[in-house]
Amino acid sequence: MRQTILAKRYAKALFAVSREEGTSDAYRETLNVLGDFLGTYPEAMDALTNLLYPMELREKVMAQLIRALQADQYMMNFLNLVVQKRRADILPEIGAQFQALVDADQNVSRGTVIAASEISGALQAKVQTALENITGKKVILTTEIDPSIIGGIVAKVGDLVMDGSIKTQLAGLNESIKGSE
Repeated sequence: MRQTILAKRYAKALFAVSREEGTSDAYRETLNVLGDFLGTYPEAMDALTNLLYPMELREKVMAQLIRALQADQYMMNFLNLVVQKRRADILPEIGAQFQALVDADQNVSRGTVIAASEISGALQAKVQTALENITGKKVILTTEIDPSIIGGIVAKVGDLVMDGSIKTQLAGLNESIKGSE
């Protein structure tokens, strides 16, 4: 919980700067790439967070990452501050919080469509349009495959869940049969 609160604070501070500079999308992309990298290579995260390494070495590691990301001066200062304050472990969460702030600012919602098998682009577009009409926001969907739902789809955007899966329909039928006995 404490990590989430800290991540929100850092994300809000960076977001305020990025709005003034008009760099929200670039910063979002930088944080996403950095978060993915640190998740993929735990030894890089260890190099930034392990207290056995001197601060000078951790700062050098971050400097190399900043150079690879081609970050601007504000982002460079931000990332160096995060390392100096020993908060590099929450960088992926800062990225997620920053993404949420950018999405809210741009009136965007992110959602998921779960299907038993691969769905066509046309069906995904129809689901996206329906969700945009319901939420009143632009919806960006990702797809997942879950054979356990048997058929149909489950669409999730924020707190909204639209479950049209055969698994759920069978469970409902089962309950209605039990209730009539």
